[in-house]
Amino acid sequence: MGEFGELTRLAATQGGFVTAGQALRLGVGREQIRYLVRSGRWTRVSRGCYLPSPAGPAPVSFRRAMIRAAIASIGPGAVAVLDTAAELHGIAGLPPTAAIHVSVPPHRPHVQRRAEPSLTVHQLTLGDADVCRADGVPVTTPVRTVADVLLRARRYPAVCVLDSALNQGILAEKDMSLVLAHLAGRRGAVAAREYLAEADGRAQSPLETRARLRCVDGGVPPEVLQLPVRDDDGYLLGIGDLAWRGARLIAEADGRAPHLTPEAVYADRFRQNRLVNAGWRILRFTWSDTMRPDYIPQTVKHALKRR
Repeated sequence: MGEFGELTRLAATQGGFVTAGQALRLGVGREQIRYLVRSGRWTRVSRGCYLPSPAGPAPVSFRRAMIRAAIASIGPGAVAVLDTAAELHGIAGLPPTAAIHVSVPPHRPHVQRRAEPSLTVHQLTLGDADVCRADGVPVTTPVRTVADVLLRARRYPAVCVLDSALNQGILAEKDMSLVLAHLAGRRGAVAAREYLAEADGRAQSPLETRARLRCVDGGVPPEVLQLPVRDDDGYLLGIGDLAWRGARLIAEADGRAPHLTPEAVYADRFRQNRLVNAGWRILRFTWSDTMRPDYIPQTVKHALKRR
């Protein structure tokens, strides 16, 4: 079984996967490969590429291995783009997808014909300055990635992407002019420029962005984001996601993951009690609430009328 140990070590050096060619050179036959896949010991992640231990890595690592394998299977010149590039950069806001978006050079049209269902192949015009590496994978730069996404995404996910990139420091405010330059003359540029005008890096999650946009669309835009609330002695009582100072009203965007643990629930209640005792009213909204266009703004309007 020495060849399998060697394959495992090889996989660790190249992002978790091995190719069929590497397995054959190390003495693993094609019939053995087929058996390993059928038995679940190996997982086929792309054309001629396999993950030797699918149960080992965490889901994120498995996904990264799939992306690396897809790029490797296509060969030189392949670059992760669009949603996949945003994923590799850690930019949130786009709907989850199993698709892997890859751009290939114009002189390689045959890749289109042999691409697998999990691959979405593009032929974008990319210069050297448009490409960098993220997690060991050739990928469009954050500026180019965000520009390309804005041209294709709808308004809410597009603004979520901008907010996420700004909040995490993946893009700086000065980079917005570079994103704008990438939009010039391209289809969808008019709408994309409007998305840029709505970006706000203070939003700490796509849920906060969506809640804010619902309020804007409903005629009750928040007066401030991430408002620190202090008592008379300057002690910080809490920070409100969306706030209306005059009405002493705060709207909280409750993401599922950060609020699941008992410790998080306790901290949320303790913080809310302090804010309420200081004269603030608290509204709480979830992701499903943002799927109903009128619910969040109508709830805020009702609260504002009762001040």
